Amino acid sequence: MASHWRFSQLFGEKTVTEEVAEVDIVSAIEFDETGEFIAVGDRGGRVVVFERSTGKERSEYKFFAEFQSHDPEFDYLKSLEIEEKINKIRWCSKSSASHTLLTTNDKTIKLWKLFEKKVKTMGSKYVGGLSVPVVEHRESTIAATPRKVFSNAHAYHINSISLNSDGETFISADDLRINLWNLEVSDQSFNIVDIKPPNMDELSEVITAAEFHPIQCNTFVYSSSKGTIKLGDMRGSALCDSHAKCFEQEEDSSSRSFFSEIISSISDCKFSRDGRYIISRDYLTIKIWDMNMERQPVKVINIHDHLRSKLCDLYENDCIFDKFECQISTDGNSVMTGSYNNMFYIYDWVSDQVTSIEANKLHPTGKIKTTSPSSRREFSSEPLEYTKKCLHASVHPKEEFVAIGASNNLFLYENQKTMSD
Repeated sequence: MASHWRFSQLFGEKTVTEEVAEVDIVSAIEFDETGEFIAVGDRGGRVVVFERSTGKERSEYKFFAEFQSHDPEFDYLKSLEIEEKINKIRWCSKSSASHTLLTTNDKTIKLWKLFEKKVKTMGSKYVGGLSVPVVEHRESTIAATPRKVFSNAHAYHINSISLNSDGETFISADDLRINLWNLEVSDQSFNIVDIKPPNMDELSEVITAAEFHPIQCNTFVYSSSKGTIKLGDMRGSALCDSHAKCFEQEEDSSSRSFFSEIISSISDCKFSRDGRYIISRDYLTIKIWDMNMERQPVKVINIHDHLRSKLCDLYENDCIFDKFECQISTDGNSVMTGSYNNMFYIYDWVSDQVTSIEANKLHPTGKIKTTSPSSRREFSSEPLEYTKKCLHASVHPKEEFVAIGASNNLFLYENQKTMSD
C-alpha cells in the first residue's frame, strides 16, 4: 500500500494578514480517545473544541465549543508574570454524556467539564383567558466549567501532563520534578521524581517531557536536556529517582561542539500505542527506541541535518531552543514531526518513505509530496523562514489522520492509501 496524504480541512484565518496576534498562535492540539473531537489551545489561554460531523459522505469537523481556560496571573512572592498560554491538553476517558479534559499553563492544571446546557426562556400561554408565564426550553448550548483546579505543586514551568491507563491518575512534570495526582483530589499530589540538586549551582540537566505507558499503569518515561530517556517503575519505590531503564546514545566525541548539549536536548517523547517503542525528538533528529534495547535507537531519522551549518545563526535568534513535538501513527509504522517553513514530515520507517506537507493556507492542497529520504534534499535547499514553524500536532487514535498547528491555523490531513504497483 502506498501513502497518499491529502488536505482535508483548514480552521482559522484563511487570508494573509501582515501580522498575527501573539495570543492567537496555536500552542497545543489533542484528539480525544475516539477521534471524534479535537481540542486546540492557544497562547491567549483559550481552548477551542471541534466535533466530527456525521451523516455525510465525507465526514468533517465543525465548531463545538470555546472557553477561556487560563488567564494571565502574577506571582507576587516571586515577582513573576504567569502566562495564560496553554502548554498541554489531555482528554480524559468518557464515562458520561459530558466530556472532561485537562489543560495546563506554566503553573496551574485544570480539569474542565464540557456538557450540553438547556437554555431556558420565558414564554406564556393562555389559561381561561389569562396569560400565564411559563419556562420554555428552546435551545441548548455547550457549557464549560472547571471541575478541579490542581495548583501550587510546581515551582517551575509545567512542560507535560499525561493520563494514566487506570483512568484515575495523571502525572505533571516541570523542569525538576514529576508529580502524581488523582483526578478527584486537587489539593494533594505525590512527588515521584525529583532531580533538584542540594545546590542549584550543581544543576546539570532538566526534565523536558514525561509520559505514562499506554498499557502498564505503573510505568512512565521522562526525557532530559542531556538527551536521555529514563523509565520509572512505581512498583519499585514511591520515589522513582533511581530509574529502571535509561535509553541513551553515546555521542561521537569527534563531532562535539559548543552546541552539542543544546541540540541533544529532547523536546518531546511518546510511546507507540502498544508500548513497544518510544520515539523522541531532539533539535536535529527523531530517534525510535525499542523498550528492550537501551544502548542505541533502532532508527535515527535526520530532520534538520541541513541546519548543522547554521547553528550559530539559530543560536543568535534563539530558534535553536524551539521545541518540536513528535507523533507516532496508530499502526506504529510512521513517525511525524514539524519543521521550519511550516513544513511537516511523515516518515514511514517501514517502507522508507517520507511525505512532506507544507501547511500553507493559500495553497493547502498542492504542497504535499511523497519521496524517498535520499531525495528530500530538494526541500532543505529552500530559504528558511524561522518564524514559520509547525511545533504542535496530534494524530487520530484510530485512523491515519493528523492535525497540525501553524501560526493561528489548524490544518487537517488524511491518508488515503492506494495499492502500489
